Amino acid sequence: MAISKFLDPKNDVAFKKIFGTEKNKDILIHFLNDMLVFKEKNPIQEVTFLKTIQDPDIAAKKTSIVDILCKDGEGNSYIVEMQVAKTKGFEKRAQYYASKAYSGQINQGRDYSTLKEVIFLAIADFVMFPDKVQYKSDHIILDKETHENDLKDFSFTFLELEKFTKTKEEISTLIEKWAYFFKHADETTEADLKEIIGQDFIIQKAYEELNRFYWNEDELSAYEAVIKKESDYIASMGQKYDEGFSKGKDQGKNEGILEGQRKEKLLLASRMLETGSENDFVVKITGLNPEEITRLKEELKSKVS
Repeated sequence: MAISKFLDPKNDVAFKKIFGTEKNKDILIHFLNDMLVFKEKNPIQEVTFLKTIQDPDIAAKKTSIVDILCKDGEGNSYIVEMQVAKTKGFEKRAQYYASKAYSGQINQGRDYSTLKEVIFLAIADFVMFPDKVQYKSDHIILDKETHENDLKDFSFTFLELEKFTKTKEEISTLIEKWAYFFKHADETTEADLKEIIGQDFIIQKAYEELNRFYWNEDELSAYEAVIKKESDYIASMGQKYDEGFSKGKDQGKNEGILEGQRKEKLLLASRMLETGSENDFVVKITGLNPEEITRLKEELKSKVS
């Protein structure tokens, strides 16, 4: 099988290279303008990266996430995150980061009226909101009675890649092209590229930045380090499952093989839940049904209380 020309934009190092560098600032501006809804101001013309941007070699040591923090010409702040692994409380972390960026604008003696808007944008490689059908959702603060948006300084946009199912023949809007880019860039061939990008020069540039043949040795090493870290984590979880399965098989000699396997799956599920794993991830690893995991989680809560 031939090596793909394009690398995976969900990789921390690749994501930072495309959206977090001065060289490709035009890609970030284009992406923000395509993804966000601007009701009361003009689209972004310029951005300034803030000091929390991490260098690629540091990003390679992180767990599947790269934060980009920048501000536009009006002083509004933008937080952009690529989240691959589903982690407990990600939506709360989004609100925490936004609040930190908001409060960080105030120095001693400054007027609160000078505070500027904070916009949080996340690309999630998993389902965040199971009850929502749409793969893109925009969240703002509304009055419960009138639904008026009086508190305008916070907004959150999430792109859930698992919900995006369109093929390259079906995509047409810029949002769809970006969703396809994140989900399928590393599977895209040179022949497919013209059909996908059309006349969108900036999206074409984003693909070009993923061309592995233009990356130097250090960049590729950092990229591979992220992949290895993710693979090691998945392998460790698989090993834990295998150990539980083996132990369950031995116990099953007395209780029946199937029942023994099920008990070990429940034991593994309990350990995973106790360490903060999300229900969906536990279901994926153990093969137990969602109802069993929910019931087990409630039992663990009652024991603690």
